[in-house]
Parts: sequence; structure tokens; C-alpha cells
Amino acid sequence: MQVLNPQPIPTGFNIAIVISRFNPEVTQKLYDGAIERLKELHFSPQQVTIVWVPGAVEVPLAAQRLAKTNQFEAIICFGAVIMGETKHFDYVCQQVSHGCQQVALSHNIPVIFGILTVETEEQAHERTGGAHGHLGRLHIDSACEFVSVLRQIEKEK
Repeated sequence: MQVLNPQPIPTGFNIAIVISRFNPEVTQKLYDGAIERLKELHFSPQQVTIVWVPGAVEVPLAAQRLAKTNQFEAIICFGAVIMGETKHFDYVCQQVSHGCQQVALSHNIPVIFGILTVETEEQAHERTGGAHGHLGRLHIDSACEFVSVLRQIEKEK
């Protein structure tokens, strides 16, 4: 039996982060945590591309354009969709999650879904350094693990 587990990637890789400007008090925390973690992992500034977009619905298109360049081994998508009084929340969450998944599957690249879909601002803050950890940092680790495993699969060919 062969088991592929994530291995450290000593030199990093080219990574892109697409991040929504909407709900900036939350998305800025996601960004700050991600950048902090990238520095801890010794990614150079040249390996990281940041793309800010107006809202969560715009995230998948930016991710798709980045994927089409073939310059990145992973793309992380950040945003915060907080439930309001209308069904708009449901439509936005569905569009964004489906769009990010389409990019991953059509371009054969990890697209890490870091869009917070929460009922309250408090829940969002709990996921950006509160009781539920820091998803900005966690999604950097997820991207690194996924790239590591995909590299191992490629070697097995």
C-alpha cells in the first residue's frame, strides 16, 4: 500500500491570493494572517501575488484568470459573506463556491476556498484569530499540503 502524505516544501512555490474588499474588517484579518504565515514559511515576495476584488462574487473570475497564466501552483480565495435579512446570502455563497470549484477542476490547480460564509460578524471574527483559529493562516497551510501531495502524485506517473 502506498500512502502519500504532505511533505514540507523547502523553497515554497508561486501562490496567488484573491481577496474580496467587501467586509474589510474581516477580509483584512484573513489577509494579515495569510501574509504572516507565508513569511513564517519563508515564501519570498516574488512568489506571492495578491489580487483584491470588489466582492466575493468576483473572486472566481479573478482566480480563473490567474489559473490561465500557468504561473501558480495554488490559488487561495478569501472573502466574507455574512448573512443578512434576504436570500442574497444564499445566492452569493452558491455562486462563489461553485465558481471556485470550477476553476480548480478546469485548470487542474488547487483553489483553496477561504470564503467565510457565516451568520454573524462575531462568527467571522471567531475564524480570524478567535476561538475557531485563524483561517487566513490555516488556508496557507492547506495550500502547501495540497501542492506537496500533488507533486508526489506527479512523480508517481
